[in-house]
Amino acid sequence: MNSDVQIAGDPLALPHLLPPVPAHPATVAGFVGLARSIAADRARWAPLVRYDATTRWYHRLRTVPAGPGAGQAPLGYEVWLLSWLPGQGSGRHDHGPSSGVLTVLEGELTEHGPNGTRVLSAAGAAGRGRERERERVFAPGYVHEVVNDALVPAVSLHVYFPGLTEMPMRPGGGQVGALGAPGAAGVPGVLGASAGAGAVVGRGAAEAAGDVGR
Repeated sequence: MNSDVQIAGDPLALPHLLPPVPAHPATVAGFVGLARSIAADRARWAPLVRYDATTRWYHRLRTVPAGPGAGQAPLGYEVWLLSWLPGQGSGRHDHGPSSGVLTVLEGELTEHGPNGTRVLSAAGAAGRGRERERERVFAPGYVHEVVNDALVPAVSLHVYFPGLTEMPMRPGGGQVGALGAPGAAGVPGVLGASAGAGAVVGRGAAEAAGDVGR
């Protein structure tokens, strides 16, 4: 069965059709625009990137709580910056009740999802070989596994709306370990990756609390 996107094309692939990025997005297109605006501001995120051979490095860039009042987001959201050394992966998981936008800023990541394997590349459509794109938009309950199968490090940006509160692991993934970052609404084990045993990583609480560009 053909989907509306297959018939009409993906409007997110046409940046000039996206609305201006609001201060507090309230739609999927708005959050995609937010991710793209942050990705384009390399001077803002590039100096923050670090790499860790024992766990995926992560840094929370922004947290906006939910609130019904004027000037507040109907949905709260979080923005995270992650790095991936070759071989590091997320394990097979979903994101609980959160939707999200995953954007590759440097290098490339391989996603194993319900529709097969895709390469997400900072080069986007300029990449060759397997089907490549730069970002992935997903709904609550979307199950996937993300791995750096390349020979060079990668950096990615993650926008979760509402803010990430859980990331349950699912059986069948090819990677061991993958979760363990504090700081998502008090739920341990959300973003980082323990290279060996999938344990919760104890470091990073102060780092995760140090939001940038609130």
